[in-house]
Amino acid sequence: MESTLKSGCTRWLHRLAGGVAVALALLLSGCGYNDFQRLDEQTQAAWSEVLNQYQRRADLVPNIVATVKGEAAFEQDTLTKVVEARAKATSMQVSPETLNNPDAFAKFQKAQGELGGALSRLMVVSEQYPNLKANQGFSDLRVQLEGTENRIAVARNRYIQSVQEYNVLARSFPSNLTAMVFSYQPKPAFTVANEAAISAPPVVDFNKK
Repeated sequence: MESTLKSGCTRWLHRLAGGVAVALALLLSGCGYNDFQRLDEQTQAAWSEVLNQYQRRADLVPNIVATVKGEAAFEQDTLTKVVEARAKATSMQVSPETLNNPDAFAKFQKAQGELGGALSRLMVVSEQYPNLKANQGFSDLRVQLEGTENRIAVARNRYIQSVQEYNVLARSFPSNLTAMVFSYQPKPAFTVANEAAISAPPVVDFNKK
C-alpha cells in the first residue's frame, strides 16, 4: 500500500513538473523570450557585417597611402591623419560585449568616423593633383573605397534597424518584464552627431611656398 502510494505521488509530481515546464515555456514565449533570442542573433549578425566592411576599408588604406606617397608635393598632414586614424581604428578591441557597452561602442564609432573623415579629406585634396587623377591604380582604389563606403552605409542601416527592433521589444509591455528578469538591456545604435564635422573638407591653400 505504501509503495503504491509513493509510486502515485511520484507520477503526480512528474506530471506537475511537466505541467509547470509547459506553462513556463508558454509564459516565456508570450512575454517575448524567444523574440529576444531571435533579435539578439539578428543584431549580432548585422554587427558582424558592419565589422567586415570596416575591415575592408582599413585594408584599402595601405595601398591608397602607398599610391599617394608617390606624389611628391602631396599634403603630408592629410596623409599622416589617414595613417593615424587607421592605426587608432584597427587597434581597438571589439568583442560581442561591445554591443551592450554604450561607452565602448561610442569610442569604436568615433574611431571609425575619424578614419572615414580622414579618407574623405584625402580624396578631396587628391582632386587638386592631376598626376593622381590620371593614375589608374589610384582611380581603381578610389572606386573600391567608394563602393566600400556604400557597403558600410548599408550594413550600418541594417544594424540600426535590428537594434531598433530589439530595443522596442525591451521597452514594450509585457516583454519589458522579460527583459528585466533576464537583464536584457537596450543596445546602443549609431549616431551621426559628430560625423558631419568629421567629414567636412579641409581648407587647402595651394599658394603656399
